[in-house]
Amino acid sequence: MQLDFSFQQTWLHKTNPAFKFLLMLILFIGMLFIHNPNFLIIFMVGAWIMYLGYTGHSFFNLLLFASPFLLIFITSSISMILFGEGQTTWFQFGLIHVTEESFYRGLHLGMRSMIFGLLGLLFALTTRPVLLFYSLMQQFKLKPKFAYSFMAAVRILPIMLEEFQSLRHALKVRGVTYQKGVKGFYQKLQQYVIPLLAQSIRRAHRIAVAMEAKKFSGDQQRTYYYKLQIGKYDLYFTLLLISWVSITFYLTNFISIIPIDHVRSTN
Repeated sequence: MQLDFSFQQTWLHKTNPAFKFLLMLILFIGMLFIHNPNFLIIFMVGAWIMYLGYTGHSFFNLLLFASPFLLIFITSSISMILFGEGQTTWFQFGLIHVTEESFYRGLHLGMRSMIFGLLGLLFALTTRPVLLFYSLMQQFKLKPKFAYSFMAAVRILPIMLEEFQSLRHALKVRGVTYQKGVKGFYQKLQQYVIPLLAQSIRRAHRIAVAMEAKKFSGDQQRTYYYKLQIGKYDLYFTLLLISWVSITFYLTNFISIIPIDHVRSTN
């Protein structure tokens, strides 16, 4: 089955990448200080609505992208629930010890992981890496030598993957076989790592020479192919985040899905 990763641009794609990154960073830091599970549940529902409705990708692809974070949500919650500490025992069998405190902490940890994953996907799926670095240079005054170096590194990643596949096919055509066990793994490591590392070093040297020849190492003012500014869509995004957080706080006072308002108070 061939996957189709085409998407439609939404208004989130038109926001300033650096400004969006700053707002997301503030939201990430703020979530670290929230310990009310009811707030996290309501906020996570809003994160799913934003993720499914404003990224422009198909429903199947969005579930595919979110599947690793769903797995993290399940595993982190279960590990804390089954092996956490607490005083009010609900179930105990051998090493498994489920308590009221560990249950709430597990949900708290899982929901926070899920929220971080959804916010990260929301940013990644609505932001072009090239525009992000251009925006960092223009709005946050990031030096071009760092920004263009990061952009070059991003462009090299698919080239490295293509080289790995070509090397794999070449070794397969030549009938190269490996022993089983640790020795076979070491043989594969030698066959793949050394050629790929040598190619990467040569390519990095060529890119460095080319960037230095184009005066990317200097700090003088440069012209940009893309001109990015903070506009109306950034205002919309700011108002959306403020409304999202405010509505979540408001609903938390009236909706009590979990009978505690602070995970740490279960100690």
